[in-house]
Amino acid sequence: MPESQPLADTPEARLPLFQASTQFRNWRFSPERLAATRASMNKAAVAVICATFDADEPGSSANVQFLDAAEEHLLVKYYLSKLVEICALFHFPEEVEATAITYLKRFYLKNTVMDWHPKNVMLTALFLATKTTNNPIALDLFTSRLKQSPVDVLDLELLVAQSLSFEFSVWHAHRALWGLWLDLQALPDLPSEEDLELCYDDALAHLRASRYTDAELIYTPSQIALACMSLARPGLADAWAMSKQAQTVLHIAEPIKRMISQDGVPPDKTIVAGIDRRLKLCKNPEKIVGSRAYLAKKARVEAEAEAKRLKKAEDIHKATEEGDPFGEEISGRALEIAHLDDDD
Repeated sequence: MPESQPLADTPEARLPLFQASTQFRNWRFSPERLAATRASMNKAAVAVICATFDADEPGSSANVQFLDAAEEHLLVKYYLSKLVEICALFHFPEEVEATAITYLKRFYLKNTVMDWHPKNVMLTALFLATKTTNNPIALDLFTSRLKQSPVDVLDLELLVAQSLSFEFSVWHAHRALWGLWLDLQALPDLPSEEDLELCYDDALAHLRASRYTDAELIYTPSQIALACMSLARPGLADAWAMSKQAQTVLHIAEPIKRMISQDGVPPDKTIVAGIDRRLKLCKNPEKIVGSRAYLAKKARVEAEAEAKRLKKAEDIHKATEEGDPFGEEISGRALEIAHLDDDD
């Protein structure tokens, strides 16, 4: 889904396209800010869940071993690998896989796994990505092949969209890598066509590994693409940078290369299984359908909605009795128009 273009003669219109995007403005962070965001969100979630546990049984939260921010992140990272497997099952294009992965990462910058399990969010993020990238699939087909209920996907769709701030367009590094590879073919003294294709395949493999890291939340797509090309063929990456008179960008690529080399793999399933077992004991009870906390919250929400409905009905009834079924605001405006007519 393309982003709306900035209006002409505005500062945004004069920026390069990526710098004018919502991704550049809202979804790029320093490593320190990412860590602080995750830690703060985890701390706030634990406080809320502790209060919920203690409201049901005073002191019970003291016996709960909550997940920390690193464990939450590891669980999300594991489900990135499950996303890749599902995309392979459906033969989805690269664009769908990359977009769904981005959506899942962004969702957990505003939410916690102790509220929303990534297994469920993953499916919704993927189904949403098929639509926003114009690769739609029938919901029944999607869920039946995964042995899931359509409700499991649709119930979270609005939550996921809201968590993304309805900013669905994503600039991906695999597009930048393709452009870089095309540039390489115009350089002199290149290897054979077969070697060039192998170079691209190797760089793409590194790029796919980068999706398990925080690279896309810190660096630009072109910086990630160059780092992946440098991992695949350092000499070709250097030649490209020289042709663009942009040798300084090679220094930016170094921390990205280290990130991919160190973190660009799915986590160990055994470790994640242990985290998931603990999650069952510290999950927010207000999110567990049928629990006392869930039913209590549902009753509160319904009571608040009913109170609002009654208040609205009362206001309408009062306005009708006073001879003004449209309310004070419209009556005031009508009176103002009448005065203008008198002046005429």
